[in-house]
Amino acid sequence: MKLKLIGKSVALLAALVMAGGAQAQEVVRLGNLKFAHYGAVSYIKEIAPKCGIKVEEHVFAKGLDVMQAIIAGELDVGTTASEAAISGRAGNAPIVVVAGFAKGGARLVGRTDLKLKSVKDLKGKKVGVTRGGIQEVLLLAELQQNGMTASEQPGKDVQLVFLAYADLNQALLGKNIDAMMQSEPQSSQAINKGFGTEILKPYDTPIGEPVRTMVMTEKFYKERRPVAEKFMRCFVEATKTFIENPATAEKYVREVVFKNQITKDDFEDAIGNSPYSYDITPEHIQITTDVMVKTGVGRMSKPPVAKDWVRTDLLEQAKKSLGVK
Repeated sequence: MKLKLIGKSVALLAALVMAGGAQAQEVVRLGNLKFAHYGAVSYIKEIAPKCGIKVEEHVFAKGLDVMQAIIAGELDVGTTASEAAISGRAGNAPIVVVAGFAKGGARLVGRTDLKLKSVKDLKGKKVGVTRGGIQEVLLLAELQQNGMTASEQPGKDVQLVFLAYADLNQALLGKNIDAMMQSEPQSSQAINKGFGTEILKPYDTPIGEPVRTMVMTEKFYKERRPVAEKFMRCFVEATKTFIENPATAEKYVREVVFKNQITKDDFEDAIGNSPYSYDITPEHIQITTDVMVKTGVGRMSKPPVAKDWVRTDLLEQAKKSLGVK
């Protein structure tokens, strides 16, 4: 009798250990950026328990840093602008694009006192931008469309000044640059605080409105399929919540993500220029890749072919299960 009880106890203990191991495997390591339009992705961790997973969010300064963490094996899922994903894949990062979580999110802003009205007005000016970001791709594409040259060194039509997103506004305010191609909500903040004026939203290039990309590692996408499916349903649910309940989105982004450092107007203007979304297409990624090659951003020796690594099956399945068009 005692032996039977001991046997049952051992079996129960083994089952508990196995259950604990299974639960431990339900953790998803997410790399994200601190921008208004990345807010729905941050919100995934808040609702993750009811999706049957735990999400550990790691916030990075820029998309290329997310790619480095993926290559180092530190993340399962990452969010970036498309150019970082494309550069990452070109550099053999083992990733697939699985969704598009926001559109737009860029604005060319000039110093208010200079009264710059168009791209051509940038001739002879210093323009700030973050190196390697989608904003650099869009800036160079706009300049090319207007027959203008650019370089970090003086002598071209436009002198580029490469700065982190967080430093661009201060440089414009301090008159160290004349204009900037900036992300959201920083570009809206510059305008609302009166030291910046919109020149244009750079969506008239072949890229159109750039789509921010969610990527998964190939290992996570292929080998942890049930967890990947749960994560994707959680993403769709978080995004649906933010689209259908703007007050929830505003409260979360302003209070949790930005710790009340942005105003209601900043948030509304930012999301007006970078709405939350779900979708992405191989065509959009291919066009972005082609423009990157043309402008020289990323300096890829072998640009990836979009149809080889854009995978939207998990997204379509999740949208269908939640009744999202």
